[in-house]
Amino acid sequence: MSFRPLGDRVLVKRVEEEAKTKGGIIIPDTAKEKPQEGEVVAVGPGTRNDKGDVVALDVKAGDRVLFGKWGGTEVKIDGEDLLILKESDILGIVTR
Repeated sequence: MSFRPLGDRVLVKRVEEEAKTKGGIIIPDTAKEKPQEGEVVAVGPGTRNDKGDVVALDVKAGDRVLFGKWGGTEVKIDGEDLLILKESDILGIVTR
């Protein structure tokens, strides 16, 4: 199945963090918090400005982004847990 977000929405796949600390301590699944970093899977066409022109989004598929802990809507597509966010919920793009 393919999915394309509408408007200024972005489809994000959470990036799982290491299950071990730098000191070698293994963190159990029950103690882990949901990651706030993810990879953009798909983006919508953008929003319309006052003149009716479409303003494209700043993020694109493949970007790694940071987002708020409680933002977005969790969905399951083809058995994969994904997150739909508005572009305004994205805090920034991670570059390495």
